[in-house]
Amino acid sequence: MSSDQKAPEFLLELLEAKSPSGAEQQAQAAYDKYVEPASDEYQRDTIGNRIGILNPDKETSVLFAGHLDELGLQINYIDDKGFLYFKTLGGHDRIVISGRRVLIQTKNGIVKGVTGKRAVHLMDAKDREKVPQIHEMWIDIAATDKADAESRVQVGDVATYDHEFDFLHGTVATARAFDNKGGSYIVGEALRRLAEEKESLEAKVISVANAQEEVGVRGAMISAFNAKPTFAVAVDVGHATDHPDCDKRKFGQFKLGGGPIITRGPNINPIVFQKLVDAAEENNIPYQLEGDPRPTGTDARAIQVAGPGVATGLISLPLRYMHTPSEVIDLQDAEHCIQLLVAFTKNLKAGETGIW
Repeated sequence: MSSDQKAPEFLLELLEAKSPSGAEQQAQAAYDKYVEPASDEYQRDTIGNRIGILNPDKETSVLFAGHLDELGLQINYIDDKGFLYFKTLGGHDRIVISGRRVLIQTKNGIVKGVTGKRAVHLMDAKDREKVPQIHEMWIDIAATDKADAESRVQVGDVATYDHEFDFLHGTVATARAFDNKGGSYIVGEALRRLAEEKESLEAKVISVANAQEEVGVRGAMISAFNAKPTFAVAVDVGHATDHPDCDKRKFGQFKLGGGPIITRGPNINPIVFQKLVDAAEENNIPYQLEGDPRPTGTDARAIQVAGPGVATGLISLPLRYMHTPSEVIDLQDAEHCIQLLVAFTKNLKAGETGIW
């Protein structure tokens, strides 16, 4: 991918979609548009998952899992002056919330707002050292009073930061919600490419864009239980540690442009891990290794123990500044993740299992 190329339209539409946990409709529509036409079967479920399937009659199966949801804010109180108070959807760093433009999804369309708090000039020295609590911040929609605000916004409406995609330099780009629009793009695009040669595959392919990962991997619990796949590979973002103030002794060494991060540890089936590494090496796909001794903070932790158990792997897209309004990735890494899933799947043989 050269620096003058545009980002893939599928990825851009997912990034443009506003889809906080529990309100994934816009991202669902983007996934439907690109993945459903390439699928032999396409399913929707009650939690909001989207499931594309190739070769539905094959006995050996592999599930790819990315998640559609992103961080957001949810309105929980409107005061007499028309200021909106909120709770967070997913894990926010409170230090980056204030002073942001936000887009509130309402039944009548988008309402623009700005997150506010007391200005630094109005704080004493002690207060300036504190990070404000969630209830000490608000959203300003320029309402004249409570009635005006309630005519435009309801309690329960959700909001996302108004930070959109842009290239920084070369193939390195920034956007709100690469976590995990990047992962859902990768699993959807892998199915689209595999569809072009599905007759030669010995496995059923199930590509799932899960809902509600950020609030407890809920979509993955349901999709993995229903699919009962032989193998699975979750795709999420992982921490790139190639920036200042990141102790590699604690967090490992991962860089943008270094390729997919392949995880090993108790959450990972060793057969799947080795198959991912073999596929990368056979196809000259760069990769990085991560050791994680715990259940990972991804859909993999739910998939592994779903139903009778699933032989699960995890690949991660290196990302800087996770859970902030301006996350950063290298689009070459996303392309290499897709190539890895395709190569891994083409190597699967009928009758294989993850039993070890």
